Amino acid sequence: MRVGISTASLFRRLNNEDSLPLLAEWGVPAAEVFLTSFCEYEPSFATLLAARKGRLETESVHVLNTQYEPQLYAAHPRVRGDAYRLLEKTMRSARILGAGKYTFHGIARIKRTFREDLVRTAEETRRIAEFCAGFGVKLCFENVEWAFYNRPGVFRALKAGYGDLLGVLDIKQARISGYDYREYLAEMGPSLSHVHVCDFTDDGTCLPGRGSFDFDELFRRLAGEGFRGSVFLECYASDFSSLPELRQAYEYLAERAEKFGGA
Repeated sequence: MRVGISTASLFRRLNNEDSLPLLAEWGVPAAEVFLTSFCEYEPSFATLLAARKGRLETESVHVLNTQYEPQLYAAHPRVRGDAYRLLEKTMRSARILGAGKYTFHGIARIKRTFREDLVRTAEETRRIAEFCAGFGVKLCFENVEWAFYNRPGVFRALKAGYGDLLGVLDIKQARISGYDYREYLAEMGPSLSHVHVCDFTDDGTCLPGRGSFDFDELFRRLAGEGFRGSVFLECYASDFSSLPELRQAYEYLAERAEKFGGA
């Protein structure tokens, strides 16, 4: 088990090409790269990132969900075709970065008229996962309050359609959804790929170590499950005032992970 940082934590503070060298300088072992615009899906941009990341491992990529992920499930072939072309760029970029995982939200539950179809969604998810696998990238479905996996039970149904599907536990999104993160953890079980963490106060999110979340329990549970993956610090830019604060929060998490058998 190791602790890393998602570049989403630096959104609007530093661009990815500047975030990765900084994390490498801090000695962070792994990062999740949050690609946030169409130009960042281009393989040429991934080549730039690969040249600047130094010894930092870029374990996974993440995209701005609504730009194309929901359209991968569209019934209209042109809409779906354009979405797959963007997915292909992302997968080529992941391969350049050496990222073997893709943190995925899928369908966005935005319209009031949205009707859930677990069977069809599971089938389409299988196609998407197999497409990603063709580039050597594993699809990792994340629990997100406003997206398809918005409650325990959904992952189990999706995995029934594609046995190699992995999961991403986001404790912030579990809290927003109104479900205990332990329920998601139990559902993902050995299929858990990685974890997104921040901390909480009565007013909202904050950096780890400044709120009330019991990280010792989280790491103890992860160790008990035999988890050997990455726990990524993923907070909002508004959760801190200066970059040294983010580094301090990372070091706090790394100490907690080490206490419970971290790498």
